[in-house]
Amino acid sequence: MAYWLVKSEPSVWSWDQQVAKGAKGEAWTGVRNYTARQNLVAMKKGDKAFFYHSNEGKEIVGIAEVIKEAYPDPTDKTEKFVCVDIKADKPLKTPVTMVAIKAEKKLADMALVKYSRLSVQPVTAEEWKLVCKMGGI
Repeated sequence: MAYWLVKSEPSVWSWDQQVAKGAKGEAWTGVRNYTARQNLVAMKKGDKAFFYHSNEGKEIVGIAEVIKEAYPDPTDKTEKFVCVDIKADKPLKTPVTMVAIKAEKKLADMALVKYSRLSVQPVTAEEWKLVCKMGGI
């Protein structure tokens, strides 16, 4: 299993909206960055992803699961980009803020810190364990 982080502004798509979709999940559409596209293509069914509220909140609020691997993004008229389907798995007991992540020296190399604008990013197993611990899981 691989670990990822997906970002969304809560005013556009929030954790609560993701949770409301239930087991059928939702397509993670709208990604228009080639590095993020490569990350979507690499995602496999069953992989886990942190759900990060960007701009407003700036915190990891939950864990999602990939339920359908990459397929053409129906919102992309150029037909160059892909999406995956994800479903909410569980919320973090305590959201993990960007401030807390930056304060943790062991997370200094995390993609979220180094490539903060990248909307879909890999997370190492060590980073995953530490953030989960910080979030009360």
